[in-house]
Amino acid sequence: MQGEDDEPLTPAGRLFLQPEMNQIIHCVIGLKKPIDVDSVKTQIQNSVMLQHPRFTSLMVRDHRGVEHWRPIKIDLDRHIFIINNESVSEDKDDESAISEYMSDLCTESKLSMDKPLWEMHILRAHKCIIFRIHHSLGDGISLMSMLLAGCRKLQDPNSLPTISLPNNNNKSQRRNLWSILIALYFSFIYVIQFILRVLWIRDRKTAITGGEGVDLWPRKIATATFSLEHMKTVKNAVPNATINDVLFAVISSGISRYLDFREPNGLQDGVQLTGLAMVNLRKQPGLQNEHYLHQELSNLMKSNSGAKWGNKFGLFLLPIYYHRSNSSDPLEYLKRAKVMIDRKKRSLEAHLSYKIGDLVMSTLGPKFASLLNYRILCNTTFTISNVVGPQEEIMIGGNPITFLRANNSALPHALVLNMVSYAGKADMQVQVAKDIIPDPEFLAKCFEDALLEMKEQVTTKI
Repeated sequence: MQGEDDEPLTPAGRLFLQPEMNQIIHCVIGLKKPIDVDSVKTQIQNSVMLQHPRFTSLMVRDHRGVEHWRPIKIDLDRHIFIINNESVSEDKDDESAISEYMSDLCTESKLSMDKPLWEMHILRAHKCIIFRIHHSLGDGISLMSMLLAGCRKLQDPNSLPTISLPNNNNKSQRRNLWSILIALYFSFIYVIQFILRVLWIRDRKTAITGGEGVDLWPRKIATATFSLEHMKTVKNAVPNATINDVLFAVISSGISRYLDFREPNGLQDGVQLTGLAMVNLRKQPGLQNEHYLHQELSNLMKSNSGAKWGNKFGLFLLPIYYHRSNSSDPLEYLKRAKVMIDRKKRSLEAHLSYKIGDLVMSTLGPKFASLLNYRILCNTTFTISNVVGPQEEIMIGGNPITFLRANNSALPHALVLNMVSYAGKADMQVQVAKDIIPDPEFLAKCFEDALLEMKEQVTTKI
């Protein structure tokens, strides 16, 4: 029975509760000092998170099976788990132990539906906190907003963290008839490709291909770490390139390197592999300053409309092409990535994919929508997301943060890449189905080496 204070789930929230799309976001926070559990509980109790209705509501279904959020009283002891040495490999270094624990969470651990859909795991021996929220509560941008609201700058403890955004004031983006026609042309082409990809077109099978049922396979996680200075050096070598262009070039080159090792004679040059990228559709893609952060969180508390909080992202299909790494100019990967991503940006692909998904949810229901989403995952090769974090060092509860990382529950892809930048570096979690990609550490090194090779190529030419 529906209560007076119950609120319906958004269409995206209902989608992420379907068995095929049941997704949990993991935010991994490394800390410099030992973790004081009582201090953490006090911090959470006084945080804006517990003022947000999504974190203090139970998901319930009415007599028609329609999902609603129902406010309840929070018992923190049911949400905070203290993980001692017997639960984590004590004989391993912090990096390996955290990755091993995260790998198990990605496939084996679901959130209990008899409490609000979030929890926190504290790995005391490894000075690490893993914050888990169900994707029906919000996306990565929403989670980053919530996390930073509880943090302070390390060098200025009274100030909230900030995120600098790229300047998009580009004269080439002025809307005239020609640019509108180009946008419509690319939008038409990409939407047709999107529909065909859902229906039957799929990538050629390679050593990194997943597929139906792979989301249930055991996982392994490794981390590729990049210097943002190196990424900026490479970016400046190609006019108007962006960090995202560099990231995608690194992924293209790294995957080619890995396939050279796994399939030395089996792939024809130019074979296409397709990535699925999550694109934030909010007008404000991040937290620019303290005033905006306060305003953002105020709106989060007042509104459940999903205008800012929630799931507001579209999808890009991003093709990469295999090239033998010993026969390609490293910067060619960046040039190709920039051309392709520029075309995607000029189109309405991300917005139309969001609108189409919303329409399917509203007319045919979440089961059919989740089936379509699952099919497009099965017909592509990997997932990529990139969340911008603060570039200055920050602390939470007086404890300096050493790294910020993110990943999510297993998908039908055998390769899932999630990057978060923080304090001059970017950590990309390389999550794999270990029976398909048994050596994620080597794959992570392929990505790191790809960036270093591009950087060396640039500095040699200067």
